[in-house]
Amino acid sequence: MPNGFTNEAVDLHAPPLFTDSFWLKYLHDMTIHGLSGYGISFSVSVCRDLRDYYHQCNLDAMEIYNRSLDLLLAKNLYVPAPYFLNPKKQEPITDLTYALDFVGKQRFLNATEAGNIYFNLRKSMATKALLIAFKQVSKRKDVRKVMETGLDVAHKHIELYSSIMHEENLHTPPLLDNEITTSTHAPFSEKLMTFHAGAMFKVAITYYATAMTTSMRLDIVGHCEACILRDLKVAGRYSEVMIKNGWIEKPPEASDRKQM
Repeated sequence: MPNGFTNEAVDLHAPPLFTDSFWLKYLHDMTIHGLSGYGISFSVSVCRDLRDYYHQCNLDAMEIYNRSLDLLLAKNLYVPAPYFLNPKKQEPITDLTYALDFVGKQRFLNATEAGNIYFNLRKSMATKALLIAFKQVSKRKDVRKVMETGLDVAHKHIELYSSIMHEENLHTPPLLDNEITTSTHAPFSEKLMTFHAGAMFKVAITYYATAMTTSMRLDIVGHCEACILRDLKVAGRYSEVMIKNGWIEKPPEASDRKQM
């Protein structure tokens, strides 16, 4: 059995590091990733007890998603993605420049592209707030440094995609930076904060990949590819800190038949 994270990774007596509204938004966004992860885990499981476990995980995640969204709506804390008017008739794409035009003025974003950018921005803003807070309470120089590296990249991505939305008069999600308290007492261990921050960039790679494969504007595809490369580099930095501090356990490995 792996050690993973124990009760010592959380200080239940620490003062709040975030507002309640931040945690509600964060819980809702992370449940989206949980649904994706549990769905994949269920589909590759063979043992019945594991399938039963992931089946229940999916049910629990859907319940949390519904409850968190209902509460966000009830408290007027949910900012929906940009609204697109329904077209009055079907209209096929007849010109290759719809997808291949990279010279001159770009066409307007379609609903899929704008939706991807909006929800990716929302997740990037949650990541940025986490990094600011973790850097604020960390006592280790190596951890604070890697948080700063992640902040630079997160800020760059937020500025990039926000500018694309604003150019077309589409709104963006609100920043969450002001929902961090002034506490300098870490509620989580250095190991947990580093692991979680690094995991956020690994998750970001998957949603940029989704946006890249479903976008038909070449500039958006190029931006997603560049973001993936930057996030891969940042995720590697976090892994280095985890490994140097002995915070990562080895998973099971294939037997070395040549040595035998």
